[in-house]
Amino acid sequence: MNARPPARNRAVTGTTAGFVLRLIRESIPLTQTAMAEALGVDLATVQGRESGRRPLAHMKAGALLDLRRRLLTLGADGTTLGLLEAAMDADRIIGVALEPPERPELHPLAGWVHTRDTAHMIDWAVNGTPPPSLCRPMPARRGPVATAPLLSTQDRNAFFANLREAVDVAAGAHGGRALLHRQALYLTSYDCSPEANAWTAHALHARRGLVAVQGWSPRWAEARSTATALARRGDPVPLLDFIDRAMADDDAAEAANLNYWAYWLGALQEPQADDGFMTNRALTGWDPVTLLRGLARGFHQSPGYVDLYAHSLWALLTAHPWLPQAAPTIAQTLADRAARILDDGLISPRSRRELGAVHYVLRDHQH
Repeated sequence: MNARPPARNRAVTGTTAGFVLRLIRESIPLTQTAMAEALGVDLATVQGRESGRRPLAHMKAGALLDLRRRLLTLGADGTTLGLLEAAMDADRIIGVALEPPERPELHPLAGWVHTRDTAHMIDWAVNGTPPPSLCRPMPARRGPVATAPLLSTQDRNAFFANLREAVDVAAGAHGGRALLHRQALYLTSYDCSPEANAWTAHALHARRGLVAVQGWSPRWAEARSTATALARRGDPVPLLDFIDRAMADDDAAEAANLNYWAYWLGALQEPQADDGFMTNRALTGWDPVTLLRGLARGFHQSPGYVDLYAHSLWALLTAHPWLPQAAPTIAQTLADRAARILDDGLISPRSRRELGAVHYVLRDHQH
């Protein structure tokens, strides 16, 4: 199952970024011909960029910056435009995963910590699941038009097969290979095919011991990724154990969790080459309001992680009790969502206590 498919010559894919570029154009809205005229390029250039035949990653940095600014002045949707970088990251990861480098440490998953937006883009390309921020009605089009930047079945299978091989190659390593191992293993959990279930279940459950480690440890980030991947696949128990044993009441672990969330959700915007940023116990370098907004949005979008969201919100408000006053609109929305989740009763006893405290703090600042 882990045998690498035969090597094939291919250019770095630009399909995901091209698809996002098409949505950006449609948000203005302009036809391809009108877009070409507005940008002062020929129609073939617009078509090549949107199809991925001319990947945006091949543009010079200055030209790409000019393109983004021009799209904004034309009236492009800001949310969609903001996903262009994550789409390019996803294309880079997919392209290299399809043709892995001989040296694993040169893999992009070994060179930087990817974000939630990048993970969502990869999920979109392999499963057709649209990112939550793009879950809105598509404009009407004539004829059959793709609704996702889906990989072919052959490329999808090769992508996951090579990710599984990367997990095996990087197991037990340090430095960049350890980051490759953690992130590749996390992404394998997006493979929902029946033939992958046995491998993924074995790989994740073999690391359940990490989840049981008390408090902070050098492999804390790996344990967190393992627990969340298992929750995505329908096993919430390891994540609940991780919250109880490896986060709650441990200052270093609580700080690591908030730092991780800050980067994952865009509150910490500087790219990170490794997991070392999580050890910053001062909680500096990121915007607490942006993190509160990201957690509030994700609370209802990720039901499998509701307990992790509840604990993280409690920890964030404990560290920054001024947040409800600084962001009253977010606090109101979050208070309403917390009330609905408490009414549902489908959370652990710890989460109920902590979410109840969050709800009380949010409501208290509304009067």
